Amino acid sequence: MRLLIAGGGGFRVPLVYRALASGRFAGLVSELVLYDVDPSRLAAVTAVLRSMPGPGAGPPVRATTSLPDALAGTQMVFAAVRPGGTAGRVADEKVAQDLGLLGQETTGAGGISYALRTIPHMLGLARQMREHSPEAWLINFTNPAGMVTEALVPVLGSRVIGICDSAGGLVQRAARAAGVALPDGRLDGVGYYGLNHLGWLYRLESGGRDVLPGLLADPRALQSFEEGRLFPQPFLAGLGALPNEYLYYYYRLDDARRAMRAMPVTRGESIHLQQQELYPRLAAAGTDAYRLWEEARRSREEGYLAEARANGEQRDEDDLAGGGYERVALAAMRALSGAGDTQLILNTRNSLPAASNAATAEAPPARAAIPGPPADAVVELPCTVTPDGALPLPQAEPGKEQMELLRRVKEVERLTVLAATEGTRDAALAAFARHPLVDSPDLASDLLAGYEHAFPALRKLWGGGAA
Repeated sequence: MRLLIAGGGGFRVPLVYRALASGRFAGLVSELVLYDVDPSRLAAVTAVLRSMPGPGAGPPVRATTSLPDALAGTQMVFAAVRPGGTAGRVADEKVAQDLGLLGQETTGAGGISYALRTIPHMLGLARQMREHSPEAWLINFTNPAGMVTEALVPVLGSRVIGICDSAGGLVQRAARAAGVALPDGRLDGVGYYGLNHLGWLYRLESGGRDVLPGLLADPRALQSFEEGRLFPQPFLAGLGALPNEYLYYYYRLDDARRAMRAMPVTRGESIHLQQQELYPRLAAAGTDAYRLWEEARRSREEGYLAEARANGEQRDEDDLAGGGYERVALAAMRALSGAGDTQLILNTRNSLPAASNAATAEAPPARAAIPGPPADAVVELPCTVTPDGALPLPQAEPGKEQMELLRRVKEVERLTVLAATEGTRDAALAAFARHPLVDSPDLASDLLAGYEHAFPALRKLWGGGAA
């Protein structure tokens, strides 16, 4: 199949190509098309791919700045775009941090800002897909992945699936710590519910027995992996679940803000400075391009969630090795193409497959896979992926406090999508005000004014909505 990467000049593109060059995904893709609006970034990334070592030969690569050209004949589209580049990420974080709020790119105020300016671009991609490759699937890794995917469902329906490696990584790390062997491509006995960057592992079975309570009661086992170290053991035992790493920003907000304020630069500033220096060097590095990229990638991985690691604690070597999201994306693509079903934690609509009923012409009402959130809302949960798409697996009902947080953040997500798709400034203000990490109309007004100053295109977005 032909695979198009939208955002083909992105820093992580070599991870996808590396996975396609050897191993389980070798031969899956017959041609890789890289599309980006920035030809200099395309030149840098193609230099890295050309210099990549190893015995495997990846698919032929073609780079283009024309989206219609890139879409022609494409069966799969993988989207990982960042409108505004890393400079935009800096503003997402700094506007919030300067107001005393959490400065993080996908969580809280920064995530809302990121979504407001990203959703219109992604809708443009989806409409171009409808015109030039109507049968193609869109695997969305553009952040904030849940909100972006929800905005695209009205255009692409079930042919858009959101991915993230964070939830699947949590499951794998918890299973290793508990001594549970998970069969490849199967999540039988795994219970996970939530939204992107806001989810909980609540069940982990081995031989028909839930071993998660034992893991949560074992301080030593919890200390063996990142999510187990992020939260006090008594807290996890009382919660009865393992939170996604991004829930650190909710459960330990004050610690996160203090750690971020103590850093000499924000995470976004660090990445922005790195990429400004790196990309021109990659394009001119010849056979040395891959080595330069790999050194930068490892440095970037070492800084991931640094605010959550005390006393200079280093990340696990398995995490520093990189990868994760590309394996999720390619596993989904392989199943969609008919090479065999698989099970993955994905972002898709919260509706179970409807039971057929030949006795009536009326379709039965959709049943929610996660009880509580609306059946038409995009959530993050285990799915079986087949050529028909991502089919959610039924989950338990979240606990009271988890449900309250999940519903409130989903309300914020839907307000953000409304603001971005309808140009409604009042909805954007409400999204900021309702977010649990803001929770203030006055701060919401200051935030939106700050983001409008940083991103003048937002003011144009409100042209068709409320003033």
